[in-house]
Amino acid sequence: MRMQNKVVVLIGAGQSPGEGVGNGRAAALLYAREGAKVLAVDRDLLAASDTASAVAAEGGICESFQADVTREAELTAAIMDAKKRWQRIDVLHYNVGVSLAGGDRTPLEITEDAFDNVNAINLRGYVMAVKHVLPIMRAQRSGVILSISSVAAWSTTYPTVAYKTSKAGMIAFTEQIARQNAEYGIRANVVLPGLMDTPMAVDTRAREWGKPRSEIAAARDAQVPLRRKMGTGWDTANACLFLASDEANFITGVALPVDGGASLRGGA
Repeated sequence: MRMQNKVVVLIGAGQSPGEGVGNGRAAALLYAREGAKVLAVDRDLLAASDTASAVAAEGGICESFQADVTREAELTAAIMDAKKRWQRIDVLHYNVGVSLAGGDRTPLEITEDAFDNVNAINLRGYVMAVKHVLPIMRAQRSGVILSISSVAAWSTTYPTVAYKTSKAGMIAFTEQIARQNAEYGIRANVVLPGLMDTPMAVDTRAREWGKPRSEIAAARDAQVPLRRKMGTGWDTANACLFLASDEANFITGVALPVDGGASLRGGA
């Protein structure tokens, strides 16, 4: 029960259609299994409710909340809802990210609208969520801020521009808030998944590229040194659970790759 009596606001707790489990839903399930109360926030209320139902089926506590991360007022409302329900917020977990589905393209193809859209979802939403949770955590003199970036932020070969730049921005912002809020007992860390077998990563590409899911998955598996197979949402969630727990109470400002060693080859 590493998260007993903790309150977690998990933004991006639903998942897109496809096989397997996404990072957000896996994290919600793990937090609840370890005793946390979870507010599952998502733009798609049905997806958030599905996550809450999955948690409830295991006997955990999880409520759903609808919020669009591109609207600051809706993010504020989600954070205030958790505070009103449970009187505190111990963990803010920002799990939102979009790439191809948001219009991301190569540097020669990117449009202003697509670049702004991807950055508004991936980076600006994270900044705004942190803006409104920090006063609560500072008053408590404790709290954990977690976000999901990507090893794409470090890659020199990643093909599209908006996802990479937004995820790099998340790392920089995490380092900033970690240093500036350490005196309040607040920790901030960022997890960098590599090639993962999740609905967003695999099924979205299969739809966008008009290829079989199995073909996309096999090509991605071949790029992973460890076990020659992609990770899953559970791998990302396990890393987040550790960083959110008191076991990591002396760890802050860290960017943790969870990628099966792919980034060790000088460009995942």
